[in-house]
Amino acid sequence: MRRVYLVHLILIFLCGLLVTFLPEIAQVKVGGPINTGDTAWLLTASALVLLMTPGLSFFYGGMVRKRNIISTMMQSLVAMGVISVTWVAVGFSLCFGDSIGGVIGNPATFFMYRGVGMFTHPDFAPTIPFALFSLFQLKFAIITPALISGAFAERVKFSSYLIFMVLFSLFIYAPLAHMTWHPDGILRNWGVLDFAGGTVVHISAGMAALAGSIFLGPRKKISHQAEQIPYVILGTGLLWFGWFGFNAGSSLAANETAIMAFMNTNTASAVAMITWMFLDGFRNKKVSALGACVGAVVGLVAITPAAGYVSIGASILIGFITALISNFALSLKAKTNIDDTLDVFPCHGLGGIVGMLLTAVFAKNVGLIYGQTHTFIMHVLALILVMIFAFVGSYALYKITSLIRPMRVTEEEELEGLDLSQHGESI
Repeated sequence: MRRVYLVHLILIFLCGLLVTFLPEIAQVKVGGPINTGDTAWLLTASALVLLMTPGLSFFYGGMVRKRNIISTMMQSLVAMGVISVTWVAVGFSLCFGDSIGGVIGNPATFFMYRGVGMFTHPDFAPTIPFALFSLFQLKFAIITPALISGAFAERVKFSSYLIFMVLFSLFIYAPLAHMTWHPDGILRNWGVLDFAGGTVVHISAGMAALAGSIFLGPRKKISHQAEQIPYVILGTGLLWFGWFGFNAGSSLAANETAIMAFMNTNTASAVAMITWMFLDGFRNKKVSALGACVGAVVGLVAITPAAGYVSIGASILIGFITALISNFALSLKAKTNIDDTLDVFPCHGLGGIVGMLLTAVFAKNVGLIYGQTHTFIMHVLALILVMIFAFVGSYALYKITSLIRPMRVTEEEELEGLDLSQHGESI
């Protein structure tokens, strides 16, 4: 284990040397003047999206047993460090570098952030500094592997998780981001609509979570008792607040699209929350704070791909339909042997899947309700491709990671709790 950490330290040092001494590339596309209003909004939105990751740490941390709270929260928080460094080194290039077959970016395009400056870029950031565009996109890359961690909470080695996180970011997240958001990306040219990451973030995380749950197997002692409900409530509030930057910021401008995305985000989450509550009441369950929080997050997930493309009425339907489906999926999941600890796939994965399909139904002028079929067909094809790629690819990465270092803690470490066995700390 000491060697794993030593390798990480050496890589960080080498990154610093490369950034310091590599010359800037000579040719960079430069766009028009910077719009200060758009820039101010994107700075704010970037901070809001980053806040979602600490919010997720509280959301997840409150759901696990007391002896695993610190570990679970740390698995979210550490992504802010690991993915930020990976992004500067090569992650941004793989996502938004010169396209290689519409599948992945050239890792040399912005290697070590060369060419990522304070000018506008006509293809990605026509009114804001290109560096700000990169920082905004970084926040999406940070939260995606953090979302996955909820699936195997309470049974994964921390050092192995760090390895998997880097591999997932480079080989699953980066191709999906490139295919969906790069001007030359395959999915974008198919006409696939993903306003703020329903496909890139939530479906990829959901499928990776499902693969991880299967690969690692169930916990020795399964518990569904949330230990700290106030943490969950706090995390939900931070996620909801930060999601306005996640969705409305994806307009990349302070304009009417940002306002529409903001409004749709709030509405879908509110509808999903009360739908979840009323559905639990209808099924003779007590209306719980945990259920309300989960419902709100499901609504946020579902509206993400559609936020800037649909009307306020469609956002109501998206929140309502997705809450029903995810709630029902949780009931079915309880009857299986799959131990997705914090229900990442039923909430984030399935929420993203339903949201992606409903985007193709309700998107203005190109959706099914407008008599258009092309977008819906492309979304179905893309959904199949993304689900297979994310699941199979993630499963392979779990295997590769386990060859480097076993991912699952020992039975003794699991019973002791990951807070003590992995971090030497306890509540």
